[in-house]
Amino acid sequence: MEEAGQKLKRARERLNLRYRDVEEASLRIAERHKNDEFIIALSRLADIENKGTVPTIYRLYSLCAIYRLDITEVLEWYGVDLTALPADSMNVVEIERTHTVNFVPNPHSSVQLPLSLDPGIDLRRTTYLSRMIQRWGKLPLVLLNGLDLKNHRYGFVGTEDWTMYPLLQPGSLVVIDESRRKVTENTWASEFDRPIYFFEHRNGYACCWCNVTGNHILLQPHPASQCSPEIYAYPDEIDILGQVCAVAMRLDQGKRRRTRS
Repeated sequence: MEEAGQKLKRARERLNLRYRDVEEASLRIAERHKNDEFIIALSRLADIENKGTVPTIYRLYSLCAIYRLDITEVLEWYGVDLTALPADSMNVVEIERTHTVNFVPNPHSSVQLPLSLDPGIDLRRTTYLSRMIQRWGKLPLVLLNGLDLKNHRYGFVGTEDWTMYPLLQPGSLVVIDESRRKVTENTWASEFDRPIYFFEHRNGYACCWCNVTGNHILLQPHPASQCSPEIYAYPDEIDILGQVCAVAMRLDQGKRRRTRS
C-alpha cells in the first residue's frame, strides 16, 4: 500500500514542482496568514515524502493548497476519516447533559445508502428492511433532497436527560429546524402533535415542550418523566434554537430499566 508521503510526492511531481517551488509557495502562504508554521522547509518536505514524517496541520494545509488537493482526502491517506467523526463522538463517551451537535455536513462527502431494493417489497407492511436491500453504495450528500443544510441542525438528548421520556429516550439524536423558533400555543390534538423545542440557557441545553407567558417561558417535561418544570426569563435567560422535526433513538428496554433503577 502506498504511503501518504509517496502520494504527496506524486502530486508534486504531476505538477512539475521542485522542492524549492514548494518552499517558496509555503513562504507566501505563511506571509499571507502571518504564521511561520505554514512554512515547509526543503529538508522537512523530503522527510514527509521519504521518511514517513507526518506534517503538522499547518504544513498539511500548505501542501493541500499548493498541490490543489482536498484536505479531507489527504487526511484519509494518513488514516484520519472525517466521516467517522460523528460516530466516534457518540460511541467513545456518554455525555449526560443535553447538548447541540456541531458537526456540519460536508456537501461534497458521501454516505452509504441502499441503492437497490427487492422489487417484491410491500412498503405498506412492516418489513425487516435489511433483508430487502439488494445493493449498497455511496451517494454524494448533495443528492439527498431531504437534507436542509441551511435551516437544520442537530442535537443530542443526554444519556441522563429523561425530560421527554417516553416520547424521547435519553441518547436520542434530534433534528432541529432553526426556521421554526416561534412557540405555537394550543394548536395540537395530542401530545404526539405538540411541538418540541430545543433551547439554550445559562446552564446548558434543554429539549422539551414549553409555554410562554409574558416575559417568562416554562419548560414543561412529559408528565411520565417525573422531571420538574423550569422557568426562565424570556428572552433574557434562554434562547429557542428551533423546533425538533425528526428524531433517531434506540429502544433499549434493558438499559433503560438499569439506568432508572
